[in-house]
Parts: sequence; C-alpha cells; structure tokens
Amino acid sequence: MKIEDTSGQDVVLANKKNKKPFIIIVVVGIALLASYFTLAPALSNWSSSDYSISAKRLRLGTVQKGNLVRDLSVQGRVVASVSPRLYSPAQGTITFKVDAGDSVKMNQVLALIDSPALTNELKQEESSLQRSQMELDREKIQAKKQALENQKAVDLALVALTAADREKRRADKAYATHSISQIDYEKAQDDLQNAKLVHQHAVRDAQLNQESLAFEIQTKQLQLARQRLLVEELTRKVDELTMRSPVNGIVGNLAVQQKNQVTQNQPILSVVDLSEFELEVDIPESYADDLAIGMPAEVSFNGETHSATLVTISPEIENNQVNGRVRFAAQNAAGETLKQPQGLRQNQRLTTRILMESKADVLMVQRGQFLDSGSGRIAYLVKDGMAEKTTISTGIRSLSNVEIMHGLNAGDTIIISGTEQFNGAQRILITN
Repeated sequence: MKIEDTSGQDVVLANKKNKKPFIIIVVVGIALLASYFTLAPALSNWSSSDYSISAKRLRLGTVQKGNLVRDLSVQGRVVASVSPRLYSPAQGTITFKVDAGDSVKMNQVLALIDSPALTNELKQEESSLQRSQMELDREKIQAKKQALENQKAVDLALVALTAADREKRRADKAYATHSISQIDYEKAQDDLQNAKLVHQHAVRDAQLNQESLAFEIQTKQLQLARQRLLVEELTRKVDELTMRSPVNGIVGNLAVQQKNQVTQNQPILSVVDLSEFELEVDIPESYADDLAIGMPAEVSFNGETHSATLVTISPEIENNQVNGRVRFAAQNAAGETLKQPQGLRQNQRLTTRILMESKADVLMVQRGQFLDSGSGRIAYLVKDGMAEKTTISTGIRSLSNVEIMHGLNAGDTIIISGTEQFNGAQRILITN
C-alpha cells in the first residue's frame, strides 16, 4: 500500500520582487543632488577665497544715509563762573567775621584788618590837608589885602593926576595973560606929565600884582587838590581794611588763621558764586585748530542733556592739551529761557560733547577699527557670505559714525572691526 505524501497539497508560490533597494538608491540620489546644489556655492566661495574667518569674530556695520554731526567728547570740571579771591590791602592783624562754608550776601563784612601804620598815615595826611586848606585861605586873604593896596596906589595916582591937570589948566590961563613966567609954565607941564606916568605905572603894577596873586592862589589850590586825592586814596585803603563780599555765594577755604598777621597782597579767602557755573575742559591739541568760540555743546547731567556753548579757548598748549570753558546756554534755539541745572558742585566731573560740524543727508557707517587698519581707504564689503576688499574714501568723523565719500552705497554691509588679520587678502570667506 502506497502512502501519499503532502506534496499534492502544496502550491508553488511566485517570489515577490523586493523594491526596497531601489527606493534607497533614489533617496540617496536626491540627497546627493540637493547637497550638490547646496554646497556648490559654498565650495565655489571656498575655492575662490584667500582667507576664511568665523562670523563671531567680526563686527559688521550697514551703510546708511542720515545727518552726521562731527563732535568731540571730553570730561569737564565744574567751576564757578564768578569766584573772586580777596587779598589783604595792607599789613596788619586779621579778624574773621565768617567761617568757611558760610553763606554770605553782597557787601556783607567778611573780615577786618587792623593796620595801625595805614590808619596813622591817613590821619597825618588828613592833617596835611587841613594845613593846605588853611594856607589857601591865608593866601586868599593876603591877595585881598594886596589888591586893596594896589587899588589905593592907583587911586592916589589918579588924584595926583587930577591935581596936576588942574594946575596945568591954571598955568595955561596965567601964561596967556603973562601972569607967570615961562619956567613956571613949563614946570606945570612937567608935573602933569609926571602924574600921568605915575598913574599908568600904578595901574600896571596893580594888574601884575593881581596876576601874581591869582597864580599863587592857583598853586595853593593845586596843592590842596593833590593832598585831597592822597587823603581819598588812603581813605579808600582804610575802608578796604573792612573786607566785604563782592557777590552772593559761599565762603571758600580761609587762607590764614584767625588773628594772624598778614602782609600786603596776601591771599585771604575766596567767595564762590553758586548762581552760575561753567565747565573747564581739557581738549586734545589735535582738535585745537577745529575749535572756535561760540560752538554749541551738550552737557550730560543726571541722565539729562543740557545745552551749552564754548566760550573760551586757551591760546597755548600745555601737556598736549588746550584748556577751554563751556557755559550753560541761557536760551534755546526757540528763544526760550533755560535754567541752569540744579545740584551742581564745584570740581564735579561731567561729560561734555562739543559739536564742531554738522552735515545733512550723507552716507555714513558706524566707526570701527577698520578706519585705523586701512587708514580710512580700505573696507571689506560683505555679500553672500563673502567679504571683498573695496577701495573707499572717508570724510568727517564723529564719535560714533564716519562719512563715506566714495566706494559704498546705502544698504551695503561692511566689516567695521579690525582687518589687520586679513593680511590684505582680496576675498574673505565668512563661516558660521
């Protein structure tokens, strides 16, 4: 008996074709094509670049149009506009009536100086003034007496002249009737002539004496005026021994101690007027030729900006710096009155910005080390991950921006950090 196997029940099935390798091949191919189109520009840039650098090591700036202000930032020291220092007018002993830091008003007594020598000299000159006045009065009385004597002499001469004239007329009548001799007649004529001469000389002597007396009086008057001026000057000096405040303010440091001896022209104290302050600025000498009195300035204080004006510039250079003064503006551009900032203190340091020049609607870019690296003639223009060396020219520079004259356009991006590391390469590849 034959036992059948299960082969009759088996069915031959056809093997299914495996498509997985094909799909993998297609995906890989697509990825390769995508990589090619993606990396081709980068590979092209890499192959054409002379140097590569990470973007993290660079600072970029965009060229744009705007108003460029050429300015200078310096540190200013607050000083009082009016801070008079008082000096001793004479030698003596000083007595202070105030202490350092006291508030004082104008003409308030600050100190007294006891100067016996100056006070005694004033009294002596006042005595001399009185003596000169008395001499002038005496001279006027003497002039009146002399004038009276002169007038007396003239009057007597006139009387003698009148008598001689009368005798001459009597002699004329007598001689006409042959009552007197020729000699008596001629004597009458001589007497008349003599009387005339005496009268003329008396009048002239009186005139000369009057002129002489007037001259003597004028001399005494000039001596009196000179002595009066001397007394007025000494009186002024004695009055100055009472030292008064020239302004409203605060007493500064006292230069001498109470009841000390002081010499003439020795510094005593200073008074600080707190109603108006200025800033003393030290400006680098490289900017000295660009500065001019009247230039606008801005002072930063307590987070606010205050308008100011450059009012003085020193004509000499010390320690490579020029000294200047900046004063807070009294009015703004609209003519409105401005108040001085409150809370300022002597010798306080404030940042001051002096505006030297302004240009409107110019091409500019942020300042950076590229100006020093390329002397302001070379910049690297960034485009599509590449930086290409470009020749430029620059104009005025401010604290934050620099004017671009030629070589760049608005919207261009350049490297503003230092470019010494590129060693003059023409094209730079910027990597992430």
